[in-house]
Amino acid sequence: MLPALRPGDWLLVREGAPVRDGDAVVARHPWNEEQLIVKRAVREEDGGWWLESDNQRARGRQDSWDFDAVPHRLVLGPVVARYWPVGRAAVLSGSVRSVLAVPSPRGPRRTARPTA
Repeated sequence: MLPALRPGDWLLVREGAPVRDGDAVVARHPWNEEQLIVKRAVREEDGGWWLESDNQRARGRQDSWDFDAVPHRLVLGPVVARYWPVGRAAVLSGSVRSVLAVPSPRGPRRTARPTA
């Protein structure tokens, strides 16, 4: 998601909120559901969302060009704000109501944490 988001950024996600074309979203990786990914929602397709990396030249990048559309059940919700580091804090989209706080993945081994 460079340059909009960087590894180590902490994000607020409206879990379960509707996703719109152009939103940055957090989803579970379709090949490894323990891993969280942050991608741009390009378009809704039958059964899921076509998600792309903002930087198509990033080394090791994986997105819908590799794994096809991501099923709706794996898309957690749109990113609404970056809250860490403080100097880069910013509201990214929409209004903030119910959110899930997650760190932006630093590498391929980052796993999802239970929210309960």
